[in-house]
Amino acid sequence: MRIPPMKSIMAFESVARNKSVGKAAEELGLTASAVSHQLGNLEDVIGQPLFFRQGRGLVLTPVGEQYLRDVTGVIAELNRATERAATPSAIEILRVHTSPSFGLMWLLPRLASFQADNGDIQLNLSCSYEDVSFTAGFYDVDVRHGHAHWRDTEVRTLRNERILPLASPDYLRKHPVKDPSALIGHRLIHSETPLVRWHQWFARHGVAGAQKTFDFSFDRSYMSLETAALGLGVALESSLLASVLLRKGALVPVFEAQYTVEVASHHVVYPAQNADLPRVARFLSWLDREVGRPQEGVAI
Repeated sequence: MRIPPMKSIMAFESVARNKSVGKAAEELGLTASAVSHQLGNLEDVIGQPLFFRQGRGLVLTPVGEQYLRDVTGVIAELNRATERAATPSAIEILRVHTSPSFGLMWLLPRLASFQADNGDIQLNLSCSYEDVSFTAGFYDVDVRHGHAHWRDTEVRTLRNERILPLASPDYLRKHPVKDPSALIGHRLIHSETPLVRWHQWFARHGVAGAQKTFDFSFDRSYMSLETAALGLGVALESSLLASVLLRKGALVPVFEAQYTVEVASHHVVYPAQNADLPRVARFLSWLDREVGRPQEGVAI
């Protein structure tokens, strides 16, 4: 059997990922008819349908699902081979994608530590709230926030993450907090991102029917944390993301350890084949060491 043209395989991969010929056409810079033509060519070579229509979208057939798994590894290897050929042999490039808050608040302040242990690796960091695709082989690992529901990848959950009320020492000197119910009368900062939010935290700690108008509301954890560090209120946020601010003393826990809520919010995600890459293994080992260090003021 002859090998299908690469452009047909790339069209198939894009349609399978986007579940749409139109979106794949936009991504590839082709017309929708050209993408459909490439899919038709590929199905002619294979001799079986790769998609069936469901509503307005496309769904992979069982043959299509298996073919996607097979070609994903091939495309990734081709990209790596091209990168190796174009890169000086002494340099290893590690491509990491994270959510913006994790990249800014946790990873960026620790780049010196990573460089000290891995001076021969160039770390390329990209941040967004999208779950990136590993099909093209561009990214080595992705640090994602949320519930671990991703298929066909390896998932390692970062340990010792807790959600807890945090404030600046100056704010607490001016506005002492005696117990959880007392927070109702304080300036609270609402964040949309943590897995545990204020109404859940109040319910967990016996503050019934807590209704509160927030002084600030943000859709990014780093904004909530920085606002709290400025002394403008109390944030309910991740001890992992706040670790540098805790270490500097810019933020402190409002209560003792019993008022923290353990969560599994951040996860390192990567294709199984990437575990064999030395740069990925070294990054994961370094990450484990850094996450395992005690966070000032937070019992773990």
